[in-house]
Order: sequence, then structure tokens, then C-alpha cells
Amino acid sequence: MGWWILLHVVLFVFWLGGDLGVFYSSRFVLREDLPPVARNTALKIMGGLDLGPKICLVLFLPSGVTLMALDSHGAALGGFELFHWWTVLPVWLFAFGWLFLTIKDHHAPGKHPVVRQADWGIRIALIAVLYALAAYTIVADEPFGVSSNPKWLGAKVALYATAIACGLGIRLTLRGFAAPYGALMTTGSTPDVERALRRAVDGCLPYVWGIWLSVLAAAAFGILKPWMHG
Repeated sequence: MGWWILLHVVLFVFWLGGDLGVFYSSRFVLREDLPPVARNTALKIMGGLDLGPKICLVLFLPSGVTLMALDSHGAALGGFELFHWWTVLPVWLFAFGWLFLTIKDHHAPGKHPVVRQADWGIRIALIAVLYALAAYTIVADEPFGVSSNPKWLGAKVALYATAIACGLGIRLTLRGFAAPYGALMTTGSTPDVERALRRAVDGCLPYVWGIWLSVLAAAAFGILKPWMHG
């Protein structure tokens, strides 16, 4: 179990660290005193760094389910043990499929609309399912027969869903980035172009902060396990 815990912690670290790198790079993309070629280099660095958090977000799901299977505290559904290889294996297969879509869309954004739509559908469905499971885990006295009061796990699942939702918020906000950036690269900087760029990038900040807080809080719940007994 120790190696799985290590993997889970590493995913936390790289997720947050990679996001910090993306944020720092974005500040150079907005630097009006830099030439377009330098700002374009900063954008490429920003895009390269962004793949790490995306991978961590996806793999966080199966690694977490694996930990639950290794320490399920008697979780059962319909008389069957809820977390076992027959639930862990399909989750890993699903995650690898989702990861394939994520990486493919990252390397060719907008060029594979079906891939992007599938990725969006997965994320929206996961947000709904995870919030529902989190609410049940927090509200129920013994969710899935677990008597150790796993409200901390419900909170962690809700925070994971929140991080996914914030990521979608970033994508929506960045839709206003491509046009002014294209203008910057072709015709140069103007006040209107700079305002549009800053509006698109800085508009993502509430979602970025939401991801940071969600990841940090999820780590705290996973390590401290408040309310747990038994």
C-alpha cells in the first residue's frame, strides 16, 4: 500500500507544482515590454508545463480508487465488496482511455473536435457523479456500510470534482485568447489586443486559485482524515 500512497502524493505534488509553473509562465505572455517572439516562447513553455497537471488530474482518480480498495473499511454494495480488483481494474482502464484523449487534445488543440467533445463529456459526467457520491458520503451515517465516519473522503472527492470543474472554467475563459494572440503575432501589440489578452488570461485566475485551494485541501483531508474513527 505504501507505494500507492507515494504515487498519490507524487500526483498531488506535480499537479500543484506544474500549475504554479503554468501561472508563472503566463505572466511573461502578458508582458507588453517583451517582443512577440519572447512572448511566444513563454506560451510554448506554459503549454508544455500544462500537460503535467492534466496527467495528474486524470491519474488521481484511479490511484485514489486503488487506495480505497486497499483500505475499504468494509465498503459493500448489495452484499458485494465494493472496492476490489473488479472495480479497480475498470477504473484504471477508463483512466488510461481518458488520459489518451487528454494528451491527444493537448498536443493538437481544436484539431480533433470529437476528442475534445469526448473529453468534455467525461469531465462533466465525472463532476456530476463525484459530487453526488461526495454528498452521500458526507450525509449518510454509514455510507456503503462503512462505519469509520469517512466524511473526510467525501470532502476529498468533492474537492477533486471542484478541481475538474475549475479546469473547465479555465478552458471556457481562454476561448477569448486565440484571436487577440493571433493579432499580436501578425500585426503587433495594440492597446485593444493587450486588453483582450489580459482579460482572457487574468479571467482564469479565480479558477486557478480554485484548483490550488482544492488540491491543497484535498491533500490535507487525505493526510489528516478528520472525523475518522474505528
